[in-house]
Amino acid sequence: MFSLLIWDEVEQRLFAARDRFGVKPLYYAKSSSGQWIVASEIRALRAAGLVTEPDTTAWATYLTAGVYEHSSRTFWRDVSSLPAGHQMTIQNDQLQITCWYDLAERSGQTLDTRSEDEVAEEYLALLKESTRLRFRSDVPVGVNLSGGLDSSALLGLVQELQGESSEVKAFTFVTGDDRYDELPWVHQMLAHTKHPSIQCTLRPSDVPDLADSVQSHQDEPFGGMPTLAYAQLFARARAEGVIVLLDGQGLDEQWAGYDYYKRVLDGTAKIQDVGTVQAAKKGATRPNCLSKEFVAVAESFQAPARFPDALRNLQYRDAMHTKIPRALRFNDRISMRSSTELREPFLDHRLFELALRQPADRKIADGVQKRLLRKLVARLMPGGVVEAPKRPLQTPQREWLREDLRDWADANITSALDSYGGQWLDARSVRNEWDEYQKGESDNSFYVWQWINLGLCCNSIKQLVTS
Repeated sequence: MFSLLIWDEVEQRLFAARDRFGVKPLYYAKSSSGQWIVASEIRALRAAGLVTEPDTTAWATYLTAGVYEHSSRTFWRDVSSLPAGHQMTIQNDQLQITCWYDLAERSGQTLDTRSEDEVAEEYLALLKESTRLRFRSDVPVGVNLSGGLDSSALLGLVQELQGESSEVKAFTFVTGDDRYDELPWVHQMLAHTKHPSIQCTLRPSDVPDLADSVQSHQDEPFGGMPTLAYAQLFARARAEGVIVLLDGQGLDEQWAGYDYYKRVLDGTAKIQDVGTVQAAKKGATRPNCLSKEFVAVAESFQAPARFPDALRNLQYRDAMHTKIPRALRFNDRISMRSSTELREPFLDHRLFELALRQPADRKIADGVQKRLLRKLVARLMPGGVVEAPKRPLQTPQREWLREDLRDWADANITSALDSYGGQWLDARSVRNEWDEYQKGESDNSFYVWQWINLGLCCNSIKQLVTS
């Protein structure tokens, strides 16, 4: 992972590049005086004198369709993000951007015809090497353990590489709600090891101040309570003296772990029908609560079809345009907020390229997702963890916003309406939907979080202006 700048004094040329999957960020903009400004955070561009205004199209796309981190566009006008796997040069005031890594091109169109055993042997060897490499450190290294298959596989690899004496700390966030916490699987995974289990609790009372702090580091909308819970986790790791944390991001996209992959594979859904956020019966967003003029400026997003089959095209979309890009942005900012380094062993490009070459029946067969992956990591963890169904990373966000955090949510929605009611938001429709939500009439809180997050951004900008 890297984001780098090199200034060529002789040629008077700036060279910049970003890693293959965009683990590390890079932003650039041109100031009103004609200077190019490049930094790893948008707020650093502001500190350099750049005056930023909201990008209406980015906000419309997000509030209408829930899409973000899918292109070089940011939520701030004229501020761009260098895409993952790209490089740029600035010379004589001319900007040139080119792609240096293309996952689809490197994976190829041809499916792997080798036996499953051969593929499993190669993939497991790469898993071990990738994990081993990311333990190179002068400071203590820990592991994020959610209780799911992917993070459990990561800890299983650590145990295999370091032996029974390994005492790597395992960090898990909890909320005190048994409907969402994954401690039963965490306990299964740690039952016979020496790994200390450190639980990091997020409470409703933590949310208001924590959300303000996280927003100031994110610069753009973020992922709600799960992101806040992770922020608590990184802060706790730092307090425990663990400076580097390993995470299990990437295996769902490699091995088709989300439920909608099955629907696309069996033909009951098309890629364009699969939203980029977890939807509900009525949909994840509320375009009916937006002004018609605002909705009209939203960008339609359709990921490029780089493969001959729908399943791999959807995997590619999630890896390069939707799920992984936004998760990496959220997690990079909250790890850096606590001065901890987050490493992603499963985002090794060799793993992705190998997985994308595999036939569909090695990913999904007889209703079982991540089939070959489950087979090859089975010996690294208890059977109950291997066989457990896919569970989305969740918190009691839906309940908290109706109950403990109702007043806080209402205050932020009011801030959003004060700033953008009548322009972006239809105030009456928002209030009606918010009232219905508080009565328990919705099984989805994403749209409410969008309005809250808009309010948080408004508050953050006000603080920037007055500071």
